[in-house]
Amino acid sequence: MKMDVNLEKEMGLVEAVLFLDSEPLTVESIARIAELSEDVIEQCLDGLKEKYSQESSGVELSKITGGWTLTPKKEFWEVLKERYGNKNAGRLSRSAMEVLSIIAYKQPITRAEIEAIRGVPPDNMIRILQERQLVKEVGRKDAPGRPCQFGTTKEFLKFFNLNSIAELPALDEKESERFELAR
Repeated sequence: MKMDVNLEKEMGLVEAVLFLDSEPLTVESIARIAELSEDVIEQCLDGLKEKYSQESSGVELSKITGGWTLTPKKEFWEVLKERYGNKNAGRLSRSAMEVLSIIAYKQPITRAEIEAIRGVPPDNMIRILQERQLVKEVGRKDAPGRPCQFGTTKEFLKFFNLNSIAELPALDEKESERFELAR
């Protein structure tokens, strides 16, 4: 899409909004904050995508959890994540990551189902993941005792730079088998 010459100032405003806001913003939110129409915001976002696609740019426009945000380009993130990564969630133990993976791929899932896959009670790991706001209770299973079911949160999507859970990498056949409930 060709950028209107007179939208350069608006594009700068949208860029400043995205720079200053630490949360991903929807087109509607950006329009409200910048006091511009959603159509103008869409054009500005297209212009920013083009601007950040240049090799000299260290950031890119990313859609995360349904909103737009500025993120470091993936090739630079490997160098930067040690210093700038989310310190809190960056230090998940292998066990916590395993439980988080099971929840992400099998949600909604109960404690007993996680234990059947892992062979170890997940209670402590679930508590840690809830404290870090990566998982939450999403309902109750229609089964005896009505056990809690767990799922991932918006924080999970933000942490892993995903727009939705559908963007999780596909499991290969061996990994899929490992995630099946033990019968």
